[in-house]
Amino acid sequence: MSAPQHPSDTAVSDSPVTDEGGAQPSLPDVDPADETASVDPVDDDADEAYETDEDDENDDADKSGDDPLVRVDGDIDLDVEGDRASVAIVGGRLGDLIGPDGATLEALQELTRLAVAQSTGVRSRLMLDVGEFRAKRRADLTALAGETARRVGSSGQPERLAPMNPFERKVVHDVIASVEGVHSESEGEEPNRRVVVLPDK
Repeated sequence: MSAPQHPSDTAVSDSPVTDEGGAQPSLPDVDPADETASVDPVDDDADEAYETDEDDENDDADKSGDDPLVRVDGDIDLDVEGDRASVAIVGGRLGDLIGPDGATLEALQELTRLAVAQSTGVRSRLMLDVGEFRAKRRADLTALAGETARRVGSSGQPERLAPMNPFERKVVHDVIASVEGVHSESEGEEPNRRVVVLPDK
């Protein structure tokens, strides 16, 4: 039977253990596979010292590119075309304000018209453009309407165009009205209302 141990036999000292010469003994290398190996706590200040340029770039992106207010930054231009007020937002990355096929832009225009009507008591025909989306669309539709008018004038057969919003239909109607031998009408219900180009009788 072994002798009972006294508390002093198992006590662990906080001071480093030294050999007979007073120097600290060398420690064995830590085995990575040893699950009992201890890991020293990491100094938070040391982490900051090892930040890379890539980390700084990511921080800058978080501060600017991912900020919705920075993404849609732009200037506002006001104009009057005939009897219609025109508001254009230019510059910046404005894709979020345009949306797929201009859907977001259409919604923003309607909200702007409602806000003006509520403020003035008069229904507004204000035209809103973002990132020159409508200007580019107007150019594309003008070319499409011209080509369609020429085909209908030559063949004598009516053609139906794809569904369009009111702005787009007006652009097409204006072009067709300037071409002799053809005319245009709108048919269908929103959002599938479209322009039909017909030969004159």
